[in-house]
Amino acid sequence: MTKVAVMGSGSMGTAYAMVMADAGSEVKMWAREPEVVEDINKNHKNEMFHPGLDLPEDLVCSLDPSEVLDDAEIVVLAIPAQTLRSNLAEWKQYLSPGALLVTLMKGIEQGTKMRMSQVISQVADVPASQVAVVSGPNLAREIIQRQPAATTVACVDADAAKKLQDASSNSYFRPYYTQDVVGVEIGGAVKNVIALANGMAVGQGFGENTQATLVTRGLAEMARLGEALDANPMTFLGLAGMGDLIATCTSSLSRNRTFGENLGKGLTVAETVAITNQTSEGVKSCLPILEMARDAGVEMPITEQVVNVVHNEMKPRDMLARLMARPVREEQGQSV
Repeated sequence: MTKVAVMGSGSMGTAYAMVMADAGSEVKMWAREPEVVEDINKNHKNEMFHPGLDLPEDLVCSLDPSEVLDDAEIVVLAIPAQTLRSNLAEWKQYLSPGALLVTLMKGIEQGTKMRMSQVISQVADVPASQVAVVSGPNLAREIIQRQPAATTVACVDADAAKKLQDASSNSYFRPYYTQDVVGVEIGGAVKNVIALANGMAVGQGFGENTQATLVTRGLAEMARLGEALDANPMTFLGLAGMGDLIATCTSSLSRNRTFGENLGKGLTVAETVAITNQTSEGVKSCLPILEMARDAGVEMPITEQVVNVVHNEMKPRDMLARLMARPVREEQGQSV
């Protein structure tokens, strides 16, 4: 039985802990909220993030990271992307040698422009072969309801990717593996930004034509950046690219789409943050993604306009107007 530590008890951390427990692993979770720990251990629920749904009875939770990480073969990191560096620096001392470190986070670090796997490798001082990524159309609420879903697990070491695949595979959750870590992470980060843009369009009352345009051209932005960073172009046509993009842009369960909708309806960024209970990674990652693209010489017009709305106080209505005013051109390989 594989020993798994899940660091983070939010919506996705809880859902993935359940996936791995249902796959036969021995899973311990870390939470920062005492009420969540008590709820999981006594009631087998996490009412704070998944009200009304039952968790496996053998899933346990603790406030003590050293207890959770003790002898863990797989460590799943499910915390906000911008808190990864500080938290992992604290937890590093408790990691077992050779443990596979797994990121569920779909963001780019502010300031450094590093992908989450790069942050993990640097802070934990482990090789890339010991770091894996999970990304796909995985809305946590549907997973916790055990609805059928698939995902991509990525690691430069194929054997490590297969190990995670086996530890995450059950009757309702189907992982595919790849060695294209860069492509999987770029897909997971960029789709959040496109979902913000799509949500803004929905909030303003625009329909399916507008949304399909943003999703399709957003995929083009994602693929251009990925290819510039030596990702496999085919990754963006799979679960971690198109699959995750569709789910995040179209579902009412998507935090980033919902955040964008509120902006489109006229709320300010500060007002939207105030009413948002969970992390919307695209809000903080859009700027480092744009900076990464500029460093690579890649044009990302949708991302640029999202940055203008989120960071430069541009009105959402002006975002679409600017995109539509761009010069017309050949579709293949070109920007919006």
